[in-house]
Amino acid sequence: MTTTTASTTTAPADRPAAAAALHRSTRKGARRRELGAASVLMTPFFALLVTVFLIPVGTAIWLSFFSQDEPGLGFGPERTVFVGLRSYAAVLTDPTFLGGLGTVALYCLIYIPLMVVGALALALLLDSGVVRMRAWAQLALFLPHAVPGIIAALIWLYLYTPGLSPIIDLFAKGDITINFLGIHTVLPSIVNISLWSNLGYNMVVFYAALQAVPREVIEASVVDGAGPLRSALQVKTPLVRPSIVMVAIFTLIWALQLFTEPKLLSLATPMISQRYSPSMYIYDAAFTRNNYGMAAAASVVLLVVTIALSYGVTRWTNRADSSEENAR
Repeated sequence: MTTTTASTTTAPADRPAAAAALHRSTRKGARRRELGAASVLMTPFFALLVTVFLIPVGTAIWLSFFSQDEPGLGFGPERTVFVGLRSYAAVLTDPTFLGGLGTVALYCLIYIPLMVVGALALALLLDSGVVRMRAWAQLALFLPHAVPGIIAALIWLYLYTPGLSPIIDLFAKGDITINFLGIHTVLPSIVNISLWSNLGYNMVVFYAALQAVPREVIEASVVDGAGPLRSALQVKTPLVRPSIVMVAIFTLIWALQLFTEPKLLSLATPMISQRYSPSMYIYDAAFTRNNYGMAAAASVVLLVVTIALSYGVTRWTNRADSSEENAR
């Protein structure tokens, strides 16, 4: 009788503890299910990351420490020897590689501002409603991006080549002589090809971002007396800043890998050497000189430069956003 009474009186005291244990068990089970679902969803991303990025980067780093050596004045069997950082030293002291970096830097200074400002201006123009038949205008601007890069370079190579180009013949009728592949015009010609190919794509990105801007914000600016130009520059543009930063970073990454356009234009002009850009330097080292160690070292250097510049742009934009928030 005493035992029954004790168990009856202690049972209510154990209920909160049991409920808490059940709650913790339920939370742990939900947490495990969330982690399992996240793992399943992230597996394809990490598989692609390892396959197309980490493994090639690791292979390039490994190859950069080795070189092919032919003992016996070149008559002996070829062997792979460890050379340490010798390939990096050779790349970083090679004037042609450093000149290629300088060329790409100048290319970026011209191309990236024109690309970002031009694409944003076209998107703002379409969003303003000034342009009629906006769907057709977007399609016409986007179509060049659908043309493969090699085909686009071949089209412009035809338009740049004297004796073939109808554009050069048209200028000649007006007593205007122009050489699109001259020493001072070859880089702007390359920039023109890149703009023609990619301007419409980035315009679509900006236009999609502008469509997400709340219409009441724009209407409020109009009520406050802002005209179309002021509304575009002071209201819409700040609201799509994340898209501007994203486009700028992606454009920078692609610009640093400049290869297709100068490689094809080099067939028609001596102003573009086989080591005109870092990517062309890497291609020449690997497939012309058969120096895979130097090509791998140059690839790693280009990767480091790309990561550093992308990180710098990201930090700079983050600091600018923080300064604006503090000013408010």
